[in-house]
Amino acid sequence: MKIKPTLTFCLIMDLLGSATFLLPGLGEWFDILWAPVSAMLFFNSFGGKVGRIGSIINFAEEMLPFTDFVPTFTIAYLYNHYFKKE
Repeated sequence: MKIKPTLTFCLIMDLLGSATFLLPGLGEWFDILWAPVSAMLFFNSFGGKVGRIGSIINFAEEMLPFTDFVPTFTIAYLYNHYFKKE
């Protein structure tokens, strides 16, 4: 059975994605490197339909300028734990 990501892990991943705001001018360039890494981590963490759709959204959120504030990992965690019917 696959281990599901914890809320702590999701919050840390969202903070890492938002940390590029601390690098004025360089942050958006760093997102070009971080976006595929973040998307792969997202897919590997959540898997299935949530992982596939969420990794695409996560990739787009990291690539588009000024959208790093969206907590995609945390949203997926909340969806999996409170809204997803199993």
